Amino acid sequence: MKQKTKLKPETYERLLEFERIGNRAVRQAQEENHRLGLPNIYSRNGKIIYEMPNGEIIVKKNSHSNEKQKS
Repeated sequence: MKQKTKLKPETYERLLEFERIGNRAVRQAQEENHRLGLPNIYSRNGKIIYEMPNGEIIVKKNSHSNEKQKS
């Protein structure tokens, strides 16, 4: 059985700070996309979700979700 290692408080604090920085960057990119008239695009449960600048949500089936990648 694999033992879980406990993080030092300093390490945990750094991880939280990295998460805050990443979340802030994502929010800023999403806002910039909307200002530029571009949709934010997500993939959830094998579906592609387009969040349009006007708030409209468009859901499309991901046609590549079960295909093997060709090399």
